[in-house]
Amino acid sequence: MTQELRALRQEVSRLNGLAFVRIHNSIPKLLGYSFARGLAFGLGTVLGASLLLSVVAWSVSQVEFLPVIGEWAAEIAKQMEAAR
Repeated sequence: MTQELRALRQEVSRLNGLAFVRIHNSIPKLLGYSFARGLAFGLGTVLGASLLLSVVAWSVSQVEFLPVIGEWAAEIAKQMEAAR
């Protein structure tokens, strides 16, 4: 029993030394970490959605056998080119 308790104390001591636990022991560090994580998540979401929508708009503009969709997508492509 004493050996198990000693092993448990060593394991808890090792876990308290990890960076993840040290960050969560400090409110300012936790807030900074959460803020940076939120910024990265938001930026990734915006960039991913922009890339996906531009690929979809380009691929739809290549479709010419559907006149309404093809013209609509071509207009979007023209506006994207004009914005650059």
